Amino acid sequence: MTLATFLTLLGLQVMAAISPGPAVILAARTGMSHGLRSGVFLAAGIGAGAVFWAASALFGLAILFTLAPGLLMAIKLLGGAYLVWMGLQIWRHAAEPITVSARDTAPRSGLSNFWCGVTTQLANPKPVVFFGAVFAGVVPPGTSLPWLLLLLCIVFASDFLWNVLIARLFSFEGARRGYLSLKTVIDRSFGGLLTLLGARIALG
Repeated sequence: MTLATFLTLLGLQVMAAISPGPAVILAARTGMSHGLRSGVFLAAGIGAGAVFWAASALFGLAILFTLAPGLLMAIKLLGGAYLVWMGLQIWRHAAEPITVSARDTAPRSGLSNFWCGVTTQLANPKPVVFFGAVFAGVVPPGTSLPWLLLLLCIVFASDFLWNVLIARLFSFEGARRGYLSLKTVIDRSFGGLLTLLGARIALG
């Protein structure tokens, strides 16, 4: 792999990681409602989910979608439905108060936040399309295993660091106080946006 190709893949991955989507929405909400610690675990799960799709693409996902085009449609439908369900749950519980005594105390454990990040990323067809149709298409055939592993490390690092940054920005005390005072409105906005994204993915 040439340096130019590597830098192209790096740029593509960073742009994909920072583009708005369900993961960014959840990272922002988690940072505001539960603090940075929960956001870090969530971001780790998001990064792990991205690595799963990237590895699948690099090792044959694009070929599978070519052989079975209906599979991608099924993933879009199921993933979109999951995001709609998650958005509706956020909307439904928007008026419930958060009963935490400290900013780093969250109702969910670190593992629960991690799996929330993983499932959100696995249910999101955006990385499926990106890694299967774009990312894997730029990687030269016959790329050695060390290069592939380095690319997977970059995928994890970019998704993880970006969502940690989002969670950190929204975890500041000023943002947290503002969130608590407007929790119902903000959660319903997040829930509505997530529901719309899920519906667009499922029906698009």
